[in-house]
Amino acid sequence: MSDPRKLALALLEKQEAAGQYASIALDSAIKQNALSPADRALLSVLVYGVLEKKLTLDYAIDQFSGGKEIEPTVRMLLRLGLYQIAFLDKIPDHAAVNETVNLAPARAKGFVNAILRSFLRAEKKLPLPQEKIDPVFRLSIEYSVARPLCESFVSAYGIERTKAIFAAFGKAPGLDLRINTLKISVSDYQKLLLEKGIESRALSTGKGVALRQSYPVSVLPSFDAGFCFVQDEASQLALEALGALPGESILDVCACPGSKSFGLALNMENRGEILSCDLHANKLSLVEKGASRLGISIIKTEQKDARDDRSEWHESFDRVLCDVPCSGFGVLAKKPELRYKDPGESAALPAIQSAILARSAEFLKRGGKLLYSTCTLLPRENGEVVQAFLDQNKNFTLVEERTLFPDTDGTDGFYFALLEKK
Repeated sequence: MSDPRKLALALLEKQEAAGQYASIALDSAIKQNALSPADRALLSVLVYGVLEKKLTLDYAIDQFSGGKEIEPTVRMLLRLGLYQIAFLDKIPDHAAVNETVNLAPARAKGFVNAILRSFLRAEKKLPLPQEKIDPVFRLSIEYSVARPLCESFVSAYGIERTKAIFAAFGKAPGLDLRINTLKISVSDYQKLLLEKGIESRALSTGKGVALRQSYPVSVLPSFDAGFCFVQDEASQLALEALGALPGESILDVCACPGSKSFGLALNMENRGEILSCDLHANKLSLVEKGASRLGISIIKTEQKDARDDRSEWHESFDRVLCDVPCSGFGVLAKKPELRYKDPGESAALPAIQSAILARSAEFLKRGGKLLYSTCTLLPRENGEVVQAFLDQNKNFTLVEERTLFPDTDGTDGFYFALLEKK
């Protein structure tokens, strides 16, 4: 199978049925099928685009079909067709219609053709609910985010700020890299990128670069040689706040897949000791392989539930990093599947996060610093967890607290708090 539209249909149906992350299925499909660079790009755009705009497209389909019940495969085809017409300027309308109709089962070809041509006659304007009647429903359809998640954001930030955040989530994410300064300078790596026709800008940390669009790591110069790794600017800023120094002893309690441990090691100039732990032993190989590729020698790994005690670790580490498991509602631009997740499913997370934070604090030396971080924008997993900890632990003070937003900071949605043990 090498037709990108047919592949996109199969991948989207599989994703919807199994709830699998599209990126995993997409990577597998690209490896298994002989696709030209143009077809690979189209496949990626179709899969991510349809997934990102699903609620918007479904509302339009229901309006143009009069609410008729539509079988799943035909609905997915209509999403594909409407997405191409509404959002992809480089694909001619007639090609989008014809290719979609060709993929439809014989019994549905006329129906698919009629819906797509109705959209063309409507001057390609996607219908939206009236904001005055139900502003949250309008928000959900316009930005294709499930209503319960919209309600959580509106409760935290108000409807106008939520619109700005969701609009930023809708922009194609670029790619941020941390440069391995053990092997090359940031400016010299930028020259290597430019030789490949890839423009970049230095990040505010001075230790990474931002690319305008996302690229597979295979096209990044000397990636296999360990010249860089992928790490969003927000994550890099959090590590800067922790302020790791050469020669220190650092504990990373939820380390996998390892980028934060790697960043700490570079900040320490590969001098000192980092103990990288994770609940899942099978994931620690990612940290070990990554460290080997980058030429980092100060990282050791250990399987551990971050909530469990280790009496021999009490007050043993200069700094502790708690990048805790979270709902991920700050990275909707990179993981569009999360747009449709009910935040109620992650209601148990704050208790887990609090337990990890409380236990990790025991391992910090007096005068040491601990960084708590998440990639979500829900306050119940962020400031509320930290404040509850501070209320119960008077021997800790808050040094710095920051929430990074995609609309104002141009980063992932991210939170971190730096705490110091008196």
